[in-house]
Amino acid sequence: MERTTGRGRALVVGLGIAGIATALRLRQVGWEPVVVERAPARRSSGYFIVLFGAGIASARRLGVLEAIGDRSGPHVTSYEVDRAGRRRPGMNPFAMAAGPRPLLRGDVERGLFAALPDDVEIRYSTVPTHIAQDDTAAEVTLHDTAAGTTVTERFDLVVGADGMRSTVRRLVFGPEEYLHPLNYMIGATVLDGPVDGFGLHEGLVLAEPGRSVWAFPFADHAPSLLFSYRTGDIDAEFRRPPIESIRAAFGPEPTGPLLEGLLTRYEQAPDALFDSVQQVRMPRWHRGRVVLIGDSAWCVTLYAGMGASSGMAGGELLGTMLQRHPGDLPGALRAWEARMRPFIHLQQDSALPGRRIFTPHDRKEYLLRAGMMRLMRMPGVGKAMGRRMFNGKDMRAKNIDVAALPARTS
Repeated sequence: MERTTGRGRALVVGLGIAGIATALRLRQVGWEPVVVERAPARRSSGYFIVLFGAGIASARRLGVLEAIGDRSGPHVTSYEVDRAGRRRPGMNPFAMAAGPRPLLRGDVERGLFAALPDDVEIRYSTVPTHIAQDDTAAEVTLHDTAAGTTVTERFDLVVGADGMRSTVRRLVFGPEEYLHPLNYMIGATVLDGPVDGFGLHEGLVLAEPGRSVWAFPFADHAPSLLFSYRTGDIDAEFRRPPIESIRAAFGPEPTGPLLEGLLTRYEQAPDALFDSVQQVRMPRWHRGRVVLIGDSAWCVTLYAGMGASSGMAGGELLGTMLQRHPGDLPGALRAWEARMRPFIHLQQDSALPGRRIFTPHDRKEYLLRAGMMRLMRMPGVGKAMGRRMFNGKDMRAKNIDVAALPARTS
């Protein structure tokens, strides 16, 4: 068994939620993290996310919960709508006391980043190009894309927190395809004002078989917009400009003023996301001195709603396991994965029922979803169903305190 003494030096690849949370926790337990980020600066934008119990508990332990904030409020409302603009009351789980927190991704990243000590080194425009390991260290070649320079350094630990299409995963775990497409596409942006005809705190859902558009409301910010649709050919979706693919998915029926307005605002947005929906499924998340965290390792998809929470929980727990297993890196990584893996399996499995709520696959799922929404609008039934959904098995799984989970023994 490997034994080391002194303070470990860790390379964290990626300055997103998982990467910043990991660097923060490593620094708190006495490690020396060095963070590299492909982009030339820290991103400040981001779209709608939800922080559930696991993420809230981790943020509290990291000391950043207050800085992250909460954009829910009693006046936030959402409607079910159709193309003609007819609206009916929708479901708003964020109005419940002690419920999940609706946020912008930038809220979480800013809160975490502000807590990083000034002595944590961050290198922008930098990517790993080669990783080799031996019994004493991981040797990483880093390329500065802005300066055109390359250096090779040794680290006790390398953390890949560089997203669904992780470079660290490819360099260390090989070219095997770990991405599992769900055959859905998304387009997202943050609006610069309320939806036409709606108030600032009002959101909407327009759900149809195989496609949907959501405007997620906040108490103090314009809504975040999300298009989601089913596709039989992911590659074809990327061969057109995003707005053309989204318009084709919502055709050939006339859009109507409401949907047309949302499509136009997405097209004109200065910052917008367009991507396929895929999960990352791997039999193991660590190899030697390299470990993957967040979307690099498990990408649960937005339909599970646990990307931010699981990324923060994974980074926080990694530091805790290193602290509990001083001088025993293999033991710490095994203990970390044993605690995280059952939790992540639950979240990945929840993506399917979550997707049915986001975007019904076909007419059958659409009718089932519509029936559930009608029940939610019945006097006395809606609140009871909301409490049942909020306290149900899937929601309890999202609120699990990862740090308190027993380690898996098999």
